Amino acid sequence: MLDPNDFINPATQRVLAFAAHPDDLDFGAAGTVAAMTAAGIEVQYCIMTDGDAGGFDDRDPAETVRLRHEEQRVAAARVGVSTVHFLGERDGFLEPSHHVMRQIVRLIRQFKPQIVMAMHPERNWERIQRSHPDHLACGEAVTRAIYPAVENPFSYPELIAEEGLQAYKVPWLWFYGAPRERENAFMDISNFFESKMDALRAHFTQHPDVGAMEKFVLEQCQANAERGKKPAGSLAEAFHLVAVNADDTIAGF
Repeated sequence: MLDPNDFINPATQRVLAFAAHPDDLDFGAAGTVAAMTAAGIEVQYCIMTDGDAGGFDDRDPAETVRLRHEEQRVAAARVGVSTVHFLGERDGFLEPSHHVMRQIVRLIRQFKPQIVMAMHPERNWERIQRSHPDHLACGEAVTRAIYPAVENPFSYPELIAEEGLQAYKVPWLWFYGAPRERENAFMDISNFFESKMDALRAHFTQHPDVGAMEKFVLEQCQANAERGKKPAGSLAEAFHLVAVNADDTIAGF
């Protein structure tokens, strides 16, 4: 089992975290993000859809988009993230298309993160609500973009010709929202759990019952800590860590 804490060191300077919708990152990884930013790591978010199909109030979709953008910016700030990119895809219609992949490649080549976070591309049959089609598309698009497109200069050559964005090799890909059989790392967020909850509370359009949401998240983090064999009373987030370009990686293999 890998220890995410091992990555919070001077070698990790930048992390780029992708989500399908506003609030996805806050459910899946905000505690870990808070730990990273507290250690001086720059984290940026990229939200792929506008979240226009989310919420429980009868409001104009354009107003929903405006509110959800603002909610995500506030939530991000509460865990130390100041830059949030929005791709503007339609909620419920996200696909791992070349249109989306090109934007992902562009961001990664611009920012050059040591770690990329994304939603898991495999369906979770234990709780199918964790596998919204947009979630799966987010994970698949990021995975396809990272290998081989980001590191292949022949992929989207206009990014080099027009913007000078050279190929870049991503060291690590961290998935959140993974099926349990894929989990191989658990981050103790006990000291950052309240920051995670503060981020989640920013998404006021999404929580008709805040108390139920808080109870659910607490129970999930307790269960994560138990599976990760953390000390009694700990709270944790779960990940599937994948080495993309490790020390023993051979190009093309």
